[in-house]
Amino acid sequence: MTLSVVVVGGLHADARRAAVARLLADVPGSVVLHHDLETATAGTVVRTVRDATGLLSAGEAPLVNDCACCALREDLVPELERLADAGDTPLAIVELWDSVEPKAMAEVVTAGGFTVTGVITAVDPALLLPYLGNGDDLAEGGLAAAPSDQRTVADTFARQLEYAPVLALADSPEADEEDRELLAQLHPTAHRVPIDEEAPAGARSLLAGAALAGFDVEVAAAAQHPACALLPAEADAHGVSTLVWRRHRPFHPERLYAALEDLTCAAARSRGRFWLADKPDTLYHWDAAGGALCVESAGPWLGSLPDAAWEMVPPVRRAAAALDWHPEHGDRCQHLVFTSPGLDRDGLERLLESCLLTDAEYAAGPAAWQRLPHSFDTLLEV
Repeated sequence: MTLSVVVVGGLHADARRAAVARLLADVPGSVVLHHDLETATAGTVVRTVRDATGLLSAGEAPLVNDCACCALREDLVPELERLADAGDTPLAIVELWDSVEPKAMAEVVTAGGFTVTGVITAVDPALLLPYLGNGDDLAEGGLAAAPSDQRTVADTFARQLEYAPVLALADSPEADEEDRELLAQLHPTAHRVPIDEEAPAGARSLLAGAALAGFDVEVAAAAQHPACALLPAEADAHGVSTLVWRRHRPFHPERLYAALEDLTCAAARSRGRFWLADKPDTLYHWDAAGGALCVESAGPWLGSLPDAAWEMVPPVRRAAAALDWHPEHGDRCQHLVFTSPGLDRDGLERLLESCLLTDAEYAAGPAAWQRLPHSFDTLLEV
C-alpha cells in the first residue's frame, strides 16, 4: 500500500481539529501525526501519533538549532518511513501545530521522498478578519514556534491561507456574507470545502477527496513567489473590495517611504511587487497584514539581466515577465493588490499615484533617478 500524505494546518485550531477528525472518519486506516510546539521555547517538541480509536504512540524530540522546521524534519520523516514500511496506512495526516506554515512542511515531506496528495488550511470564516488584523507577535499569544520566532499572527495566518489550494471551512453561524466574500477575494482560486459535510453512502467526502486529489510543491512555491505570484483580481461585492494597481513608472523612494504607514493600514491585506527609481535592477516584494509591512528584495528584474542569464530562469518566471513586458523597462512594474472590507479605492489610488515619479522626474531619466534619496536603505538594511 502506497502512503499518501496530506498536510492540514491553520491558526484556527478548532476548525483544524474538526477537519482532521473528518479525515480520520472518512479515510479508514488513516493516521494523524502531530508535533506540539507549545514547549518549543523550552527547546522540545512533543510528537503524537493517533488513529480514529485514539493515541497510538507519543514521544519527545529536541528543537534542533532553534528551528521548528528542522525538528519536524528530523522527527517527522522517520515516522512517515515507519508507517510506509508497515504498509497498512493509506493516508498520513500531518496536523501542523497552530503557527507552523504549510509551505515549509509540504517541502519537508516531499524532500523526504513522500507524495503529498493535499495541503489544506482549516478556516473559521468568522475569525478571518480578526486574525488578519492581528498585528501581535506570535510569542505574545504563546504561539511562537521557536524562541527566536518574530512573526506576527496576521502575516502567519495570511501565508497559511494563501498557500493551501484547499480551504476547509468550519460551519460558523457568526460568519456573514462579508466574511465569506473576504475569503473568496483573498484566495479566489482555492477549493473551499465544508468540514461538516457528510459523505454519501459508499462515496468519499469532498474533504477526503481534496486530501487525495494531488499537489505539486513546485507549482505551489511559484504561485507564492513575488515575481510570478498568482495575485487576486479586481473585485467588489458584499462590502469587500480588491484593488489591483499596475503601473509602468517607478516609485519616488522618498515619497513612497513617507506613505508606507498609510498604505499599509489602507487594507486588511496587501501584497505584490514594486519598483524603486533609485534601485532599478531590484524587484521588491510588498507583503502587509495586520498593520505591519514587510519589504524585501526578491532578486533582479529579468529586464536587468543579460540574455544569456535567461536560460537559468524557470519558465514560469519568464512567462510572468512576458505578461508585464514593457518595450523600454522590460518587466519592471508596479503590481500591488489591496483587499479589505470598506476599502477607500479612490483615496488609495490617489495616494499610490502621488508616490510615482512626476512627469518631469520621469523625463530626467535613469541616471537622475539613481541620485534620488535612498530612503529604503535602512528598512532594507542595505
